[in-house]
Amino acid sequence: MVGFKGDVFMNLDHWLIRTAAAMPDWPAVFEGRDQICDYAGLNARAGALAAWLITQGVAPGDRVAIFMKNVPDYLVVLYGIWRCGAAAVPINAKLHGREAAFIIEDAGAKLVFASPELSQGLREADSAAQIVIIAEEDFEAAMAAPPMLNPVDRTADDLAWLFYTSGTTGKPKGVIITHGMLMSMALCYEADVDPVRAEDATLYAAPMSHGAGLYALMHVAKGATHICPASGGFDPAEILDLAAHFGSVHMFAAPTMVKRMTDFAKGAGLRGQGLRTVVYAGGPMYNADIIEAVDQFGPVFVQIYGQGECPMGITALSRADVADRSRADWQKRLASVGRAQSAVEIRIGDAGGQPLPSGAQGEIMVRGATVMPGYWQNPEGSAKALKDGWLMTGDMGFLDDQGYLTLQDRSKDVIITGGSNVYPREVEEVLLTHPMISEAAVVGQPHAEWGEEVIAFVVGDADAAALDALCLNEIARFKRPKRYHHLTELPKNNYGKVLKTELRKMLEG
Repeated sequence: MVGFKGDVFMNLDHWLIRTAAAMPDWPAVFEGRDQICDYAGLNARAGALAAWLITQGVAPGDRVAIFMKNVPDYLVVLYGIWRCGAAAVPINAKLHGREAAFIIEDAGAKLVFASPELSQGLREADSAAQIVIIAEEDFEAAMAAPPMLNPVDRTADDLAWLFYTSGTTGKPKGVIITHGMLMSMALCYEADVDPVRAEDATLYAAPMSHGAGLYALMHVAKGATHICPASGGFDPAEILDLAAHFGSVHMFAAPTMVKRMTDFAKGAGLRGQGLRTVVYAGGPMYNADIIEAVDQFGPVFVQIYGQGECPMGITALSRADVADRSRADWQKRLASVGRAQSAVEIRIGDAGGQPLPSGAQGEIMVRGATVMPGYWQNPEGSAKALKDGWLMTGDMGFLDDQGYLTLQDRSKDVIITGGSNVYPREVEEVLLTHPMISEAAVVGQPHAEWGEEVIAFVVGDADAAALDALCLNEIARFKRPKRYHHLTELPKNNYGKVLKTELRKMLEG
């Protein structure tokens, strides 16, 4: 098993230093098609930032927040923080200033690096942390500091990245992600997801505060090129243009992004030239959507399943499995999230955490080198999430005889109607096979007789009669939605996940 614990000394920043020494002139970072720096330049800027942070009183183990859009200096800041022995607290740039200020305060961050357009929101929220605005006076002063050449020693158990959950059911919790966890994640990526080469490029279309930024690690280690779209975000036309220009492009994408890329490419007559790998995760990918994406772009897709508590590191469904249409049960395989990555074990547990046999439905449990040690300053939450070394994911699913995991729903989303369990995703999969439905989400609503009843929210023009007929033809009658609510779009959080809490609130009104 891949694993790093205890007294193993290894600062993640070593990978940047090694790459810069081996290939200093290799192009490292681009904004759009414009090269910003090579690996020697990226290394020097990270070293200068680290040296400056020390002059500001930042000590090993201190937290430094990043409230920035996807810009080239994101990597400078991230690696500069690690070089001086501090821990990064990346914050989604789409959050409100007050939400970001809560994270900064909860983390006890001494300092926050912010994009110019985001800094005002922090000031209005009265953030107590020192604010350094990218590309302005303090930041330019940092870049002028004599570079720090060697990183501060860190052990595998030291905090590297404090990740705050999306907080859809309350205040976000800080997940402790260590240097060892991220090394394990990166090596599992090489073993189980997609080997990286120096001639590859990684494109940051999803927030670098999340999975896309975590995936910088293995691309730095192998000397790949890093591309920040000039738009600073996700634009299908821009993404496909950059892929065609650079070639051999990797990107991380939420399922909603994959669908938007597919729809745009179909309309524009594009086949995704230059796309090497699209890793998708972060929400349910429905079979209808991934089948359409593979038909449009070819075998470039890999699925992973992870949580902040086990970052990007629970399972992987290979590009061969995603693209395979030869097996009799290929659609069932495609509906899975793959097999356990090399550094973890997976168990399906009953309500008490006891193991269930193959095919039985229960809570997904994970243990291994990529699993968090706990939540930041939250012993109660940690004790609830970690049982006897196992992470209780809160997700429901089952394992087949070959070790493929099928994810059904969050345990809190399972609907119990008349004593029978209904897994919303199963119903959503059926609704999305209708050609006039583009999005679907299913929730339970309290019912005096049945306990709960199944309610569907859909985006599209199909009427209730057509959707009823479809469901009655595909699934048991008790799973059929009792009502359909048509919306122009489903409410989503900043990572593209559907907010079922918001849908339930709509039913209360």
